[in-house]
Amino acid sequence: MDKPFAITLDVGSSLANKTGSWRTMRPVYVDRLPPCNHACPAGENIQGWLYHAEGGDYEAAWRLLVEDNPLPAVMGRVCYHPCEGACNRATVDAAVGINSVERFLGDLAIARGWAFEPPARETGKRVLVVGAGPSGLAAAYHLRRAGHAVALVEAGPHAGGMMRFGIPKYRLPRDVLDAEVRRILDLGVELTLNRKVADIRAEMTGGGFDAAFLAVGAHIGRRAYIPAGSAARMLDAVSVLRGMEGEDKPMLGRRVVVYGGGNTAIDVARTARRLGASEAIIVYRRTREKMPAHDFEVEEALQEGILIKWLSTIRNMADEGTLTVERMKLDDKGFPQPTGEFETLEADSLVLALGQDVDLSLLDGVPGLVIRDGVVEVGANMMTGHPGVFAGGDMVPSERTVTVAVGHGKKAARHVDAWLAGGDWKPPEKHELATPGHLNPWYYADAPKTVRPMLDLVRRTSSFDEVQGGLDEGNALFEARRCLSCGNCFECDNCYGVCPDNAVIKLGPGKRFRFNYDYCKGCGICVSECPCGAIRMEPEHL
Repeated sequence: MDKPFAITLDVGSSLANKTGSWRTMRPVYVDRLPPCNHACPAGENIQGWLYHAEGGDYEAAWRLLVEDNPLPAVMGRVCYHPCEGACNRATVDAAVGINSVERFLGDLAIARGWAFEPPARETGKRVLVVGAGPSGLAAAYHLRRAGHAVALVEAGPHAGGMMRFGIPKYRLPRDVLDAEVRRILDLGVELTLNRKVADIRAEMTGGGFDAAFLAVGAHIGRRAYIPAGSAARMLDAVSVLRGMEGEDKPMLGRRVVVYGGGNTAIDVARTARRLGASEAIIVYRRTREKMPAHDFEVEEALQEGILIKWLSTIRNMADEGTLTVERMKLDDKGFPQPTGEFETLEADSLVLALGQDVDLSLLDGVPGLVIRDGVVEVGANMMTGHPGVFAGGDMVPSERTVTVAVGHGKKAARHVDAWLAGGDWKPPEKHELATPGHLNPWYYADAPKTVRPMLDLVRRTSSFDEVQGGLDEGNALFEARRCLSCGNCFECDNCYGVCPDNAVIKLGPGKRFRFNYDYCKGCGICVSECPCGAIRMEPEHL
């Protein structure tokens, strides 16, 4: 007589981790790439440090954050947070205020005096970093942490580059910038100010450097031919913003016109209002939709009384303080064309905000370099055509933002470190992207994004006080806890609780779970009930 339960017993003993007739798919724990991490130009492990922050361990959160970005208090103010634009939480209610939490952590670190860990070893290698802007500072930081001696040379009187000389104080208070620069220097980075490197090869030879990273900022304002009378006051935006760092502030007058449509144009117009201008008008030749300035910057400018003339171009500026503006119209391809219709604007000064260029004179005579459209071509390893000379930030083809520059500095430092060791740095492979379709948002309560406080309009236009405030601890904790942990298990125990076959085994705090396939029937309930999409079904293989 056959034993009725023999097959069942065989499945449990001889077919462990193999299929049975009842299972064609099996669940597997996975790690997917959070979209915030994927979108961050600085390569931050955003989900990782948010995890620590939502648990209230702010120092652990800050230390994980600064493994990638040494300037969190700065970035929490000036980054345009593409991470939030990619955040899956936006499909539920609103994106997580990642930038707000980053600023909170950065400010807390300054207040509590948290310092970077010194390098674990010294390599005996010397690296020259030219330019103490965001890219140069980030590279110096990561190179020093790797154990290299780093000499940072800056042509200006202070470190910070365009963070200091291109971003107004109402967006980035200088004590915040100084504190984060000082923390990098305290690692043992040697900084030399007021010294322009004229010849990179001579500098490297004379200083005994093994490699160099070039991060010269775009400090040269572009000009445009605008017919003007001999008494017309015409300036460039870079000079105006740089002048704000000196004792003698630029004299712009009561009526200021700014020509351009980028963030620099917005900054100059808002600065003019704070210097006492009764009128600050931006003239831009295209529509608002085509304006390169970020939308929230435009909104803040409009709130402060800045006027913007869209589809307009400046034809000339006369001696008597007037300029002529021609109206434009879009052709059938969407390009602005002149109309022959003119208007006159009263203006004490005209500020040109038409973009910036980089001074590449230090590269004269260096063999192997390719310079195109005013920037240096680099390979995937950030190295120029000359061995041992790397470049990033404004010097290379890229978007010119602080966040991109910081990412360049980190990436270049990884490659410089590997090159000095005679190898190549290979970035780790990225996991599959966690999309909204992987999530089960019904587990998350509706929790609107915390709005950061704003300075009142009267004080905004009469002082250089910081416009946007930060979160307090309660708000920052709430905001961090809005993170959905997209694609990565946070040990909510849902899979453990819903499994009808007791096939999920808890491995202990921080160790997540595993499946016992001797019991799992492949029903997929764990996948459908995982809030963060950290489980998927895969075809069964014998």
